[in-house]
Amino acid sequence: MKIHKEGRKIILVVFVLLALFNVGAFFASEWSIYVLMLLVSLLVLGGVAFFFRSPKSLFTDDTKDVVIAPADGRVVVIEEVFETEYFQEKKLQISIFMGLTNVHINWIPVEGKIVHYSHQNGRFRAAYLPKSSTENERSTIVIERPNGERIMARQIAGAMAKRIVTYAKVGEECRINQQMGFIKFGSRVDLFLPLDAEILVELDQKVFGNQNIIARLN
Repeated sequence: MKIHKEGRKIILVVFVLLALFNVGAFFASEWSIYVLMLLVSLLVLGGVAFFFRSPKSLFTDDTKDVVIAPADGRVVVIEEVFETEYFQEKKLQISIFMGLTNVHINWIPVEGKIVHYSHQNGRFRAAYLPKSSTENERSTIVIERPNGERIMARQIAGAMAKRIVTYAKVGEECRINQQMGFIKFGSRVDLFLPLDAEILVELDQKVFGNQNIIARLN
């Protein structure tokens, strides 16, 4: 299993702490209790490694005028909203909630150029709640497509997510199959699309990052 670069230091720290704990338990506990502690430690280490897994994901279809799922998870919002942070106009919002068992890599949803990036500190409410989009800690990027149309992607921290990593930088060209960032331990990604976009997913549908087409742009 390949481990994502964002998880390597965390896994090393967890391994060292568990190793020290188990060395102490070996000398201080009965054999049966020590074996139980060792098994629990291995499960914890395996769980952390599983969270930071980085499976191969490659979109091979035509990328013209399509919006690709930016994350693994469940579609929790499909609605028309008034976007106040950047566009100041109505947009179609699609939100994908990532549970702890989902891959937490975030992907570039459309091809173009990064024209905006911002980060706002905020709360750490459950990411599936509607207010998390505007009240939680979040990072926002805006991608300008070759035709001038702009698409927003917003990474949102959840109740357990304490760090958002964004690789996209203003002025850089971006493309589908490129990683946008990573959110650690439970989170959500919002997309804001033109009102005439054709939505190709449904509420509660499970999607896979950089695999499923979630909308088609006119």
